[in-house]
Amino acid sequence: MPRDLILGTAGHIDHGKTSLVKALTGIDCDRLPEEKSRGITIDIGFATLDLGDFRLGIVDVPGHERFIKNMLAGATGVDLAVLVVAADDSVMPQTREHLEILKLLGLRAGVIAVTKCDVSDDATLEVVELEIRDLVHGSFLAEAPIVRVSALKGLGLEELKTAIRAACRMVGERGAADWFRMPIDRSFIVQGHGTVVTGSVLSGRLRVGDEVEWLPSGAKVRVRSLQNHDRAVDEVHRGMRAAINLAGVEQGDVVRGQELATPAFFEDGARCHCAPLVPRGDEKAN
Repeated sequence: MPRDLILGTAGHIDHGKTSLVKALTGIDCDRLPEEKSRGITIDIGFATLDLGDFRLGIVDVPGHERFIKNMLAGATGVDLAVLVVAADDSVMPQTREHLEILKLLGLRAGVIAVTKCDVSDDATLEVVELEIRDLVHGSFLAEAPIVRVSALKGLGLEELKTAIRAACRMVGERGAADWFRMPIDRSFIVQGHGTVVTGSVLSGRLRVGDEVEWLPSGAKVRVRSLQNHDRAVDEVHRGMRAAINLAGVEQGDVVRGQELATPAFFEDGARCHCAPLVPRGDEKAN
């Protein structure tokens, strides 16, 4: 069976993250009318990439500094990343900021893609790559391959897939936690079905008919149905993107950053920003 992992993009605005995802997968992650009209990514978008041994859920994030909260929401649960740097811009402010976020998330694997290589000469590309190496020195991307690509011309895409596949092999197996946990990054209404929430599964498994705790409210809600990238499934697990249809939940009450978890297993930690949810019982946490 293919291993499920979450791949995130990172990088400055207009460096071609969304175009690169579309070239790799055929999926346009810009779904909002405002994104189409303005030509920039505003919210997180999603795609899937099958690499044989690995089945990747891709989370494409906005690169504009005004939408850093959306980037943070998408980065939750990412297993590896593609840091995207445009050849005509080189390292820019959100290149640095996104890299710092990925480091704080504790990532250990990734790839660097230099985009728009079709409009740059070799001398420029060499300078850009030197600047990238200086940026990532001492980070988890210090030894990561740098792949030259062009989404417009289709250059370097197979080489990038090969590099991503190799990076997937470097992602360590996470502990086989019994408890389910998924931060909510989006919610919407499906006519005739009710509220659907989406997110990247951090741990455990969830099946149709299971009951989950909706945090921080503590309400217990039932799972009506499950999807993974528009495909109906009976179960979702760690490393998968999940769309969960919840019974008895009003979409207006759902807020990005809330969580779904195994009932009675998590409780609120200290009341300060960045406070984690703390498992009840050390024996379950270990």
